[in-house]
Amino acid sequence: MPQVQSRSSRLQVAAFAPIGEEGRTALVEMQLAQAISAGAFGDGERLPSEPELARLMGVAVVTVREALVSLRHRGLIDTRRGRNGGSFVRSSLVSAETYNAQSLMAMPRVALSDLGLHYEMISAACAEYACLRATPDELAVVRDILVETRDLPREDWRRRVTDVQLELAGLSQSVRLTQEHVRIQAEVTPLLALQDAEEQERLATHDSLIAQIDATQARDVTQARGIVRESVRRSMRWLVGFRALLLQSTTEDELRATLESRARVVDVDVAQ
Repeated sequence: MPQVQSRSSRLQVAAFAPIGEEGRTALVEMQLAQAISAGAFGDGERLPSEPELARLMGVAVVTVREALVSLRHRGLIDTRRGRNGGSFVRSSLVSAETYNAQSLMAMPRVALSDLGLHYEMISAACAEYACLRATPDELAVVRDILVETRDLPREDWRRRVTDVQLELAGLSQSVRLTQEHVRIQAEVTPLLALQDAEEQERLATHDSLIAQIDATQARDVTQARGIVRESVRRSMRWLVGFRALLLQSTTEDELRATLESRARVVDVDVAQ
């Protein structure tokens, strides 16, 4: 039986990718916050030490320290002192969702659209080559993971779906495509997680992945690419509409109230 590489290990590799020279503290903070929001680290999991993070990300220890201070302020990590101390992930749905919403609000619409286009192209390319290269046994493993996902609680659902998306990308058997998919998935997953308060959006994503597996099993490249592209476009239309709604909030209290009231379906203009 094929061995499935864990979702967390792949996203953690993306989390520790080297950082450039400009705005290093903000970039370290953003990269780690995205990884936490994407579920790369479990609740209570300890992050690497400050020196290890600095080495992995190619920055100074003081840069990492400043970024961790900001993450603590956002409520995404806790710091414990002593022999068994360190920085530990604080898996708070409210804190993570607030961070994700603020990130979405801060992203210009043109940048959001460009991110969606990039994600769509990479995902569709992975889907195409998975049709040509995936084996029935590999697809059966991914399908089993997905079937178990449908009725999971919201906080666990996104982690498992991300696992499935990464595994499907990995079935392309292209190292470069898979690496790029992991990188873009780490960036886009925290935004996609904002959809998860709405059951119909979760079900649409789940059903789309089932259809993608079916098309891959049938080696129908055109169908698989079309399913992936429409799924990404649906999510991006949702994000554009939800971003517009969030931008009506003028205070943090109003933002939290908007996030808490999302049991209703957001009216997204699909005819852009």
